[in-house]
Amino acid sequence: MATPRLREKYTKEIVPALKEKFQYKSVMQVPKIEKICINKGIGAAVADKKLVDTGVEELTLITGQKAVPTLSKKSISNFKLRDGMPIGAKVTLRGEKMYEFMDRLMTVALPRVRDFRGISDKGFDGRGNYTVGVKEQIIFPEISIDKVNRISGMDITFVTSANTDEESYELLKAFGMPFTSKN
Repeated sequence: MATPRLREKYTKEIVPALKEKFQYKSVMQVPKIEKICINKGIGAAVADKKLVDTGVEELTLITGQKAVPTLSKKSISNFKLRDGMPIGAKVTLRGEKMYEFMDRLMTVALPRVRDFRGISDKGFDGRGNYTVGVKEQIIFPEISIDKVNRISGMDITFVTSANTDEESYELLKAFGMPFTSKN
């Protein structure tokens, strides 16, 4: 199997560029993307258990890796929520699948968002990780719009080895992440 396009781009273009920009002494100091976590909360699953199965199925289709249901950690009577009830779905991508998903996200899915002008650069957490929210799962070509009975969104978190948000921003921008221009 051929190596993903973005992995080659990382080793050949991004590492030398970031090493020069941040004056790293070693190539090992250059930040890299460690994993991508995709999380989908399904609030209506309290009433209908089948929604979690649908969410897991959709995430599995989108990522190409088996998703798992997430369970509630505590009971909240106002939401009719019991401890251990399935209330969402998640999947963590690493290696080849991570790069392939990132490539599809940037080149195919994000441009399909209505009125797309780029993604916000405010999703950094202070430790070099970046989270972007997607409002509709139908932007992914793997999802057939005819089979969707409920539009739902998801959070996509890029976990990097960067120490600062600036390093992480430059890393993701070098990969081709379509950020809106910084003010």
